[in-house]
Amino acid sequence: MPELPEVETVRRALVPAMEGRRISNAYIGRPDLRWPLPDNLAARLTGRMVGPLSRRGKFLLVSLDGDETMLMHLGMSGSVRIHHKRPAIGRHDHMVLEMAGAAAPAWIVFNDPRRFGWIDLFGDGTHPMLAGMGPEPLGNEFSAATLMDGLAARRGPVKTALLDQRLVAGIGNIYACEALFGAGISPRRRSYTIRRQRADRLAAAIKDVLVRAIEDGGTSLRDHVQPGGEIGYFVQRLSVYGRAGAPCHSCGTPIRSLVQSGRSSFYCPGCQR
Repeated sequence: MPELPEVETVRRALVPAMEGRRISNAYIGRPDLRWPLPDNLAARLTGRMVGPLSRRGKFLLVSLDGDETMLMHLGMSGSVRIHHKRPAIGRHDHMVLEMAGAAAPAWIVFNDPRRFGWIDLFGDGTHPMLAGMGPEPLGNEFSAATLMDGLAARRGPVKTALLDQRLVAGIGNIYACEALFGAGISPRRRSYTIRRQRADRLAAAIKDVLVRAIEDGGTSLRDHVQPGGEIGYFVQRLSVYGRAGAPCHSCGTPIRSLVQSGRSSFYCPGCQR
């Protein structure tokens, strides 16, 4: 499932193609994805002016005139592509937006073969899917202190805690594994033991791995592609994720994996304690 770096990569690519432009035509291919789509969505999008694009955790938010926002989630296999010629609509192209208002035409295509993604419209206030989310890890509200406070009462493994969007927004399995490796912390370590120096190391590692992943366009393992069609090159810089049995880049110890809360965790027993 796309995590913060993949969604941020999509947002940045869509800004010049959508911000300040009008949706001259909208196509919606089916009434539902993971959940039912808003009624008359194509008609409600057609003619709308697009304002700033933002991101909250793993969600993309597209502000529209009339004080509404379109919320998009890519699910497990979703992608957004930019076309500069009118595209043929494929079987899994569930939304196509034709953008007017610039010299170069653009069509925005939301494709989702497995249909775990979602599109919604909401007005003033906070969408229920965004309520209760933790701080953005690259924002000013996130720090070693806030991370330590959020982990203090948790008895379970720190890896599981990092996947809880109420603790910190946008982190999924890939970057939780990579951040714990960068901090030298075992995924098995109990959350409440992440204090002081460990919290400092983990907060810094979270920020570092996310920034580097965004710079590389995210991680392409199976479905993620950037809106221009490029893959995410951070896959070439993964330290532990998906590397079970391979030697650690730092110490040579074979990378191990274990299952925690139904998800595979990858770690180096030599580097992480």
